Amino acid sequence: MRKGFTLVEMLVCVTILATLMLIAFQIVGRARTRANQAVSTTNLRNLAIANLGYVADYGTYCPAQERTNRKRWHGARTSPKARFNPTMGFLSPYFGESDRVGICPQFRELIKEGSFENGSGGYGYNAIYIGGTPADPFKPEKPANVNNLANTIMFATTALAKKSGLQEYPFAEPRRAVNPNGELTHAQQPSVHFRFGGKALIAWCDGHVSAVRMEKSRTENYYGGSNDEAEIGFFGSSSENGYWNPKR
Repeated sequence: MRKGFTLVEMLVCVTILATLMLIAFQIVGRARTRANQAVSTTNLRNLAIANLGYVADYGTYCPAQERTNRKRWHGARTSPKARFNPTMGFLSPYFGESDRVGICPQFRELIKEGSFENGSGGYGYNAIYIGGTPADPFKPEKPANVNNLANTIMFATTALAKKSGLQEYPFAEPRRAVNPNGELTHAQQPSVHFRFGGKALIAWCDGHVSAVRMEKSRTENYYGGSNDEAEIGFFGSSSENGYWNPKR
């Protein structure tokens, strides 16, 4: 007489199947992250190329924003409370037919709500030192004044951690604010987003893109979110704002 499966045998089979499914999901997840990282790397490289195109035309890097706060590197708006048109930024003419920043697919999967800062694609500009200067936040830096192009941040994967989730944010903030004399002042909320398995993508001022790991440290948050849970933080030396500062 043929016997059926015992309860123990069925439980073993279910456990094996569940384990195999978990392994398969992990493999698919890692493959998806790698694919998203490749797309995001290309987007950042295109951002750097666009900014170098701006340099060729104007002799400086692209401005991070203008004085009325209605036009930024990634888009423009009709009033301080309006949404940004992502095809009207300072860099828009350098993006080809789309006239806009490519969206990071990993960021698109993670963000849960619409963003007031729409149009930056999940990337942020080094506004304090490259898209502006400590002496004049609306006057961008010249490449000739950057001491080490290969080790100075131009763009990065960015976001802000809020209580309600991630917020798109177009600036890559350094550890400390800077006064007009170039002196470091108060600590800032971080915005570099280490969304690729604990790594952030950085476009450097020489045009190359690399992945860097987050350094765990106490950071400021003004919106009720958790920087650690959102994988938002800093990396590199804290001395004189490290990789952000072209004069270090």
